[in-house]
Amino acid sequence: MVRLGRVAVGGVVVEDPDLPLGELLPQAEPQDWVFEVDGKAWPYRERAVVMLHKPAGHECSLKPRHHPSVMSLLPTPLRLRGLQPIGRLDEDTTGLLLLTDDGELNHRLTSPKWHAPKVYQVSCRHAWVADATQRLLDGVVLDDDPQAVQALAVQALEEAQAHTVLLTLGEGRYHQVKRMVAAVGNRVDALHRLRMGTLDLDPKLAPGQWRWLTPEEESALRASVRLD
Repeated sequence: MVRLGRVAVGGVVVEDPDLPLGELLPQAEPQDWVFEVDGKAWPYRERAVVMLHKPAGHECSLKPRHHPSVMSLLPTPLRLRGLQPIGRLDEDTTGLLLLTDDGELNHRLTSPKWHAPKVYQVSCRHAWVADATQRLLDGVVLDDDPQAVQALAVQALEEAQAHTVLLTLGEGRYHQVKRMVAAVGNRVDALHRLRMGTLDLDPKLAPGQWRWLTPEEESALRASVRLD
């Protein structure tokens, strides 16, 4: 792409891929570099952190088995630099998904040690009861682990006969929300993640769309897991 003259830096077309960028932008810091590829701006980022509105019917896997990968929703430059989903959402789960090539950030946001909260909107098959709320707050035992898992918060969204609840967890196990809801005698019909760590899903993102985190969002996210 460089040899074909498709890349510009600071408005100057670059034809030598080995040319040090410092010669083109001697006064600019790396975080201020802006590349142009085929006329489209592409800011330099040492680490990539993006927000995706995950639609249903996509797997959070680099090697999907039954459905397209969420990676297919990203442009080629992001796929080539090795982004990984931060945690996994089931194929039928929608909502906020973060992806990054920063391994330490990925680890801290998914590790139970750092308690990064994840907020889910859960549509239930049966009406929610107060007893279920207290049981999830106290902790329920799942089939594969004798140690109880607890919800950080549970909020029914309707006054009576609620079928939709907000469930906040501090960790992420396999099918955890569905299994916790099943443990209190209900069933998940639909699951949508609204929040992860300090980030809310951008309401402007339609399903399948993505965007970079703003510097302020990324700074707050890193600070929440002590990577500031």
